[in-house]
Amino acid sequence: MSIVSTIQEFITNPIVMGAWVVLVVASLGTLVWDLRRNNEELGSLMKYVWGFTVLYSGPIGLGVYWYSGRTQISHDSLWRRGFRSVCHCYSGCGAGEITGVVIAVGLLAMGNLWVAAVTFSLAYVFGYAMTMGPLMQEGMEFREAFVDAFYSETASIAVMEIVAISTDIWLAGEATMGEPLFWAALVVSLSVGLIAAYPVNLLLISRGVKEGMMNPAEMS
Repeated sequence: MSIVSTIQEFITNPIVMGAWVVLVVASLGTLVWDLRRNNEELGSLMKYVWGFTVLYSGPIGLGVYWYSGRTQISHDSLWRRGFRSVCHCYSGCGAGEITGVVIAVGLLAMGNLWVAAVTFSLAYVFGYAMTMGPLMQEGMEFREAFVDAFYSETASIAVMEIVAISTDIWLAGEATMGEPLFWAALVVSLSVGLIAAYPVNLLLISRGVKEGMMNPAEMS
């Protein structure tokens, strides 16, 4: 049995899939409880960022939030800033990727090349929107906000999506929306993309290309 078949068999096992759903629901419940009870100071945008991150990656996302996103963190660091930054990117890119895959595969029945192109494009649209929205709310002009998003997010989105889309096609390139493998591979690919983009965000922050999200402890 090949490594691909082994992974496919594991991620589509009903027990594994059921356990993952339970973990995601429990993680989301924990996140909502903590945001309301202990971290109301966080901005609305970051609450959405953490919500999407946990929705996509379950306990992995919750662990990242607990380590880097709460006002109760003991101190800030490059590692924590990197996690906040990559999750900010991830929340938009994930939405774009899911939307792109559903449209390209489910509605238009496109081949893998077109699926990759549509998904990649929408990931950029959603990813840039998550960066540009807050800037424009603060009074920045569209052009300036776009340039800022392009400069700070392009590399992170590129790595995240190349890895995520490649993983998804590798695991479920022939699957349809009616097959468990389609959704299981999508979940796996999202988390793999998150992990791949993390060191990119560390590099961008350390070089001053990105500032990273504000230290949540300063909001307490």
